[in-house]
Amino acid sequence: MKKVDVILGLQWGDEGKGKVVDVLTPRYEVVARFQGGPNAGHTLEFGGEKYVLRSIPSGIFQGGKTNVIGNGVVLDAILFREEAEALAASGHDLTRQLVISKKAHLILPTHRMLDAAYEAAKGSSKIGTTGKGIGPTYTDKVSRNGMRVGDLLNPDFRAIYAKAKARHEQILRSLNYSYDITELEKQWFEAVEYLKRFRIVDSEYFVNGCLADGKSILAEGAQGTLLDVDFGSYPFVTSSNTVCAGVCTGLGVAPNRIGEVYGIFKAYCTRVGSGPFPTELFDETGERLCQLGHEFGAVTGRRRRCGWLDLVALKYAIMIDGVTQLIMMKSDVMNDFETIRVATAYEIGGERTTEFPYEITDDVKPVYTEFEGWKCDLRECRRYEDFPEAFRRYVEFIERETGVPVKIISVGPDRGETIER
Repeated sequence: MKKVDVILGLQWGDEGKGKVVDVLTPRYEVVARFQGGPNAGHTLEFGGEKYVLRSIPSGIFQGGKTNVIGNGVVLDAILFREEAEALAASGHDLTRQLVISKKAHLILPTHRMLDAAYEAAKGSSKIGTTGKGIGPTYTDKVSRNGMRVGDLLNPDFRAIYAKAKARHEQILRSLNYSYDITELEKQWFEAVEYLKRFRIVDSEYFVNGCLADGKSILAEGAQGTLLDVDFGSYPFVTSSNTVCAGVCTGLGVAPNRIGEVYGIFKAYCTRVGSGPFPTELFDETGERLCQLGHEFGAVTGRRRRCGWLDLVALKYAIMIDGVTQLIMMKSDVMNDFETIRVATAYEIGGERTTEFPYEITDDVKPVYTEFEGWKCDLRECRRYEDFPEAFRRYVEFIERETGVPVKIISVGPDRGETIER
């Protein structure tokens, strides 16, 4: 029986998973999203066009591939419709390519209101949520109060919705939060009718059936390992399991069905929103990384915080995920840097450690190793042998430190600017 290969972000998200999935997709017959919601923007560029996907798997651009929205995903019908219609207008027919799990949970209009209300109540301790209702939807899932895509097929769907809405409104009243969802609710009901046009399936049977039929599957993660609700920089995390184990619960496949695990990381680090970030740069170098790397959120447009590569955090993510191959993105952003630094340890309370701590406070100080910059336009390179020696030293240092080979290196946003070793 075939196995499910997995592609994951190893940092705080925004590593460039969408482009790599698109590059790898020709080798697979099925691409599946297993967690997250429309707060995850995967940006792809090719043929002079730029696309941003939020809920739909990145394999949608490769004709003839089946794309699965798994049970671990939370789905906003309004945003899904906008995304699907935009793709259809650009010539990508989803109706034959996309299947949706009955067990995926629905983001309701009142979930968005709850998200805003909870964030407002936190005051100065805000998480930095995108406000799209992701957290409250996962909360309802865990507390056994959620609505699922399969409920759309129930004759009592309106009654199920009304009960969930009434519960949310009681919470909103207790928070003294003012809102008006009249127009949003109207759009939502129209959007769920649109959603019902697609194949809604028991995805665990569908995915395992594909494996039994010998079909190759690529599971596509959203966000990044350091945002995992269990293993990330809690509480500044997302609401789902972004790690490799999330594939099993988010698609319904057994652990022994996991094959290759591709781990994606940037040649530097970024983070959007609040939360600890040991290697963050507040100087001109950090601003250069932001501007040269176009580090602004694909969904929200928020500026990403930038800093040096953190090997303590990267090695932790590799361990948790069982990564078998590394993929390095955005190496070209540092083409003109004289000196490049990498954090190889932390100092905490005067003691040095290479373990990612339970809690990251201001007391955590990165210990850096410096590298000579490569001072070369990597976008002109098409083979690993074409890279300057300084850049190869950087790559091979990462391989030695992590014990995992760097198999793919991206040197630009376009599909063709990807070098495999």
